[in-house]
Amino acid sequence: MKNYTITVNGNAYEVTVEEGVSTGASAAAPVKAVPKAAPKAAAPVKASGAGAIKIEAGAAGKVFKLEAKVGQSVKKGDPVVIVEAMKMEIPVVAPEDGTVASIDVAVGDSVEAGALLATLN
Repeated sequence: MKNYTITVNGNAYEVTVEEGVSTGASAAAPVKAVPKAAPKAAAPVKASGAGAIKIEAGAAGKVFKLEAKVGQSVKKGDPVVIVEAMKMEIPVVAPEDGTVASIDVAVGDSVEAGALLATLN
């Protein structure tokens, strides 16, 4: 058995995977997912770019869709950018109310975890 921690949309899960005996074909292994305490959100950090609040990628992936435009008002929790990782669409949301000051990526861009996606004022 192997234990993993997997985070999906900000929810962490402890996953245990049992290795089965293979008969030549790919066999599905039983999976048990137990929710773990959600990670604490980091306080907004001052950006040196156009806006005072950074919006960063939580995971490595590819920019799938831009949900907001420069100059648009957003509320805390509104999606700003959608990142695709492991065939999942992960919304990256505004950490607080504000106005989009910059969008620093384009659809199709590959991003690493922690990469600057946008800024807010």
